[in-house]
Order: sequence, then C-alpha cells, then structure tokens
Amino acid sequence: MRVLVTGISGFVGLHLSEFLLAAHPEVELFGLRRWRSNPPTAAALGSAVGIVEGDLLDAPSLLRVLRATRPDVIFHLAASSSVASSWDTPAEMLQVNVLGTLHLLEAVRQMDLDAPVVLACSAESYGLVGEDELPIREEQPFRPVSPYAVSKAAADLLGFQYFQTFRLRTVRMRFFNHCGPRQSARFVISSLARQVAEIELGRRSPQIQVGNLDVRRDFVDVRDAVRAYWLAGERGAPGEVYNVASGQARAIRDVLDHLLSLSDAVVEVVFDPARLRPSELQVLVGDSTKFRTATGWQPEIPFERTLQDTLNYWRATLRG
Repeated sequence: MRVLVTGISGFVGLHLSEFLLAAHPEVELFGLRRWRSNPPTAAALGSAVGIVEGDLLDAPSLLRVLRATRPDVIFHLAASSSVASSWDTPAEMLQVNVLGTLHLLEAVRQMDLDAPVVLACSAESYGLVGEDELPIREEQPFRPVSPYAVSKAAADLLGFQYFQTFRLRTVRMRFFNHCGPRQSARFVISSLARQVAEIELGRRSPQIQVGNLDVRRDFVDVRDAVRAYWLAGERGAPGEVYNVASGQARAIRDVLDHLLSLSDAVVEVVFDPARLRPSELQVLVGDSTKFRTATGWQPEIPFERTLQDTLNYWRATLRG
C-alpha cells in the first residue's frame, strides 16, 4: 500500500509517520514537503519515507506529486493550524487551508485516483455552541468565530462537495483539540508545559503567563489521533464526516493545576491580556459515537500521561 501524507514534518504528520512505520511496515510511505523546506523533524524519518517536493498553492506541483507517488490513501494534514495567529494572518490562513485543499482535491480528480482522501478538519468549525447542544454531534451547524475556523469549515465543505459532485472518496475528520509531546508552544497545553519546564531550569522568572483559564476543551492525545486517521483511511465511509473526541471537557485551569502538581517549582500565575483572543469559545466537547461505531476506535492514552509526556518533552528539549 502506498500512502501519501501532506504536512509530514508537522506535529501530527510526524507522529502519524512514526505510527505507520512501526505498526504497518507493509506501507510504502511518501511525504509532501514544501519547496526548499527542510524542517529538522523531517530528518528523524530517515530514508524510510520518500519525500516529494511540492506546494499546496502550486496546483501543477500537486499533479506531479500524485503522478510520482500514485497513492492508495492520502492523509491531508498540511495546514496553517494556529487559531490564535489566524487573526493576524487571515489571508494566508484562507489561502493555505482552503485553496490548498481545493488544489489537492482537484489533482486527485484530474488523476482519477480511486484513493480515500482523509481530510484533517476541525471542531473549531462548529464555533458558537449552546450548552443545550453539547456534546457536539456531526449534525451541529457551523458557526465559526475565527479566521482559522472559517478556513477549516470551507475545507470541510469542499470535501463534501467533491464527494457529491465527483465521487472522490473523501473522509472528513473533525478533530477536537490535539495535544501531546512535540507540539508547538503556540498551543495551550504545550505553552503551559514549556513555561513550567523553563521555570524549573531557571530560564524564566517563576511566573506563568496565562489567558482565559475558564474555557473548556476536549483534548485528544496525538498518538490516539493518528490511530484514528489510519482507521479512517481503512474503514471510513466515503463522503462521511466523523468527530474524534474524548467526550470530556477540561477547564484550562484544571490542566494548569495538574501540570503544576507534576513539578516542585513554586510559581505565580499571571494573567496576560495579550493571550486573550478577539472571540473565544467557552466550551467545545464532542460526541464521537459515530466514529467509534464505524471503526472501533477509542482513546487509549490517559490525559494525565499526556500532560506528563508533554512536560517531560519540554524538560528534555530545553536541557538539550
């Protein structure tokens, strides 16, 4: 089986690649890398992965990539992924996430590939949701409140449209918040863990900068998430959409308290208004019954281990 992963050197892409190489040695793995980009993480994959160069915003290059790889499954993970930065770069967010997805789907259509295309969509697309609409099911309408959420909603709808119109075998995966070791510190759990590690090592004053600690999120460990991607490629129904969620909403305040319980550092928690977003969702929690029924997936990694592993990652990285 030939597998193509876009965004292979990103947070999720690297974890997915490691999972496939360890659990599915029969897979011939290819990764799309943007022109002249050579992230250090890509080197960790070594010669086991065939790296092909292209750009989501360069449509002809995607046709060349598909001709070279002839994938049996495509995992489309490449994206601009930060909600917080999307207000600063809304045009780039829409270009990469919407136009890039369109270019990929068009290339698959033009090549007439009979391959599942697993799209990394987002629960952020649901946006404003009332307490009486929780936990969120796939039928929930989109009410996005950030440029990132708008871009992912549009990419999600493109996946639906290309299945309906051209019968491309798209499978849309609406993931709730990914987390785990190696995640960028632009994201809340990784940011808090890095600050704790920096304080332990004496690299910052004993103050943790925080935004809104009362928002609640449904977190999925990235190592559970990549198993879900694989199962979607194997067992997901073409044209369908699936939530991937733990089913539990956790307040950021509780996340911080647990991280601090894993450290001997004495810290002061300081509110930083710069960390507030122009529009903030108070709660996101999902119902993933549909996906669990279709594939047998369920989360396996306890949240406490996710936090410990993330903190240990930053401790090791900063020492290194």
